[in-house]
Amino acid sequence: MVYLSSTRLRIQLTLVIVGLIGTGAVLMFREHNYWTINEWSRFQQKYNAQKQLLEGLAVIFPVNNNTDMQFYRNTWLREYLYPVCDWPGPHCKIVCNKASTYKSLDKKTICFSREIKKMQDKEFFIKLDDDAFVDQDYVVQMMRKYHGAKKPVYISDHIWNRDKANPDTLNNVKYGNGKFYMFNQRLVKCLNVDIKYRYRRNEDAVFGGMVSTGCGRDQVKYIQEDDNYIWHKKYSNKNKNIDLAYIKNH
Repeated sequence: MVYLSSTRLRIQLTLVIVGLIGTGAVLMFREHNYWTINEWSRFQQKYNAQKQLLEGLAVIFPVNNNTDMQFYRNTWLREYLYPVCDWPGPHCKIVCNKASTYKSLDKKTICFSREIKKMQDKEFFIKLDDDAFVDQDYVVQMMRKYHGAKKPVYISDHIWNRDKANPDTLNNVKYGNGKFYMFNQRLVKCLNVDIKYRYRRNEDAVFGGMVSTGCGRDQVKYIQEDDNYIWHKKYSNKNKNIDLAYIKNH
């Protein structure tokens, strides 16, 4: 009898221990599952908020016969590209109806500036060269920072222009480098697309002139870009190339 009681006690004790271990495992699983669901929910909310923000972006992208469109369609930019073409064609969203050359890029800039004034549903614009690339996280950061800004915002690596031949429109004008500049809807609204000047001029200086004469230089918030998030393609035998393997966010 004593032996049976002792055996029964050990069995009961073992069952209690197994039960405790099982309960602990279930609680741990539930807790892990709870945090996994919460983490996924937070990620989904962040993703949706970012996607909604980016819907207010248009990337103005002047192209020519040498532009590697396939490259850009393989990047995050593909959903927001507004290719600026010389003539109507597949995937062209802005058409200037003029065979552009290096000597007529200033006119092409005025052309797409007229067109973006019609894009009332976009809050931010990027003008990007067809041999440049910009990090998505950096763009989102700038959009969040200047969302709803009351002043015209102009983000780039700005340069001062000197032009004695056009003292009223292009002289002493601050403009962004052609590789990348980003600006908001408030700047678009006040762009002077009827700017007058003599002789062919650098297209980015002309854009700066449209900003200065239309918005007022003292009314614009000029922001220095962060070059750590903007890349320029290297030229090799006149072919443009860039290695996405070296870019974290593409």
